[in-house]
This record gives sequence, C-alpha cells and structure tokens, in this order.
Amino acid sequence: MAEFTIVRSRIVPLAMNDIDTDQIIPARFLKATRKEGMGENLFADWRNLPDGSPNPDFILNQPEVQGAQILLVGDNFGCGSSREHAPWALMDWGICAVISSSFADIFRNNALKNGLLPIVISTDVLEDLFDLVEEIPNYELSIDLENQELFLPDGRTITFPIDAFSKRCLLEDLDQLDYLFSLEDKVREFEVSYERT
Repeated sequence: MAEFTIVRSRIVPLAMNDIDTDQIIPARFLKATRKEGMGENLFADWRNLPDGSPNPDFILNQPEVQGAQILLVGDNFGCGSSREHAPWALMDWGICAVISSSFADIFRNNALKNGLLPIVISTDVLEDLFDLVEEIPNYELSIDLENQELFLPDGRTITFPIDAFSKRCLLEDLDQLDYLFSLEDKVREFEVSYERT
C-alpha cells in the first residue's frame, strides 16, 4: 500500500454497468497468491483477442490511458464472487481510485483493505463525468482524500463519502494489522490501569 493524499491523474473511462470480479480478473488467474504481476491479467478477456494478442479497441490498450490512476466505471462495479485479486489487479496495473455510482459491498471492502479507494458519486454526476472525459480526453481529475473532494473539469467540486477508519488507513498507509499495532501504547496503558482496578 501507499499513502493516499491528493491524486491528480487522467481517467480511464469504462462506461459499463455490472462489471463483475470475473471480468476484472478471470478465475483462471486466482491461483496466484502474490499481488505483484496481477495487473498483467486485469480485464484479460477484454484486453486480449482469442489468439492472445492485445485488443486494439479495448481502453486499457490505448496509449492515452497508460499511466492513468483513476478508473471511471458504470453502476454496480465489482459484483459477483468475492476475490481480493480484483483490487490487487487494478492496483498492480496502476489504478489507485475507482469512481462509480455504486460498488458491490464485498468488492468495496476488499478494495479499502488493500489500499484502493472506491468513490461513490451520484448517477447524474457519473454521467456528467463520462461526458466530460469524452469532451476533454486528456483532462486530469484531482481527488483530495483528506477533504473527500473530487475536482471536476467544469469547475465543480463534488464531495464523496468514506468511513473514518478506512480514510485514516489510506491516508497513513496502514492496513488493519498496522492500525492495531499503532495502538500498542494505548493497549499497554489500558492493561496497566485495568490491573490496578
């Protein structure tokens, strides 16, 4: 994981609803237990033609999105089976935030636990963003996690929700175990005070 503060990046637009985890990372790649290299198989069945060559029409193969860190997708992203490999693949490809009008709960939780920021915005704003990306293809969107704000190309600032615990973990580059270790002194203080009572 890496600290997430302010990210400014071009956008990878994928205007499809109900993208499930098997499309994000097909089941045949789930034998891997390491996060590294997962990005090679991100959207593998869409990125590659039947002969294994890159599909020139798929967005991730377009030169203008290489290095982009923000994925813009339709409603109900990450539905389907539970697999941490989905956020692993997105992050290994270089994505650090996914913007949608809704996420499957298990995907959302897996994303946050692995350092990937799922941002929920209204359907209207999502449609506006897709239109703006089409109108201004190389626009760089800014995400300010500390203030929970998106800065749109038309000058609007959109706030987004995130729970305080997940926000802290992302800002401080902590996973759940790191967070518990960060409370070690407070736990010791409690143990000492508890023994006295």
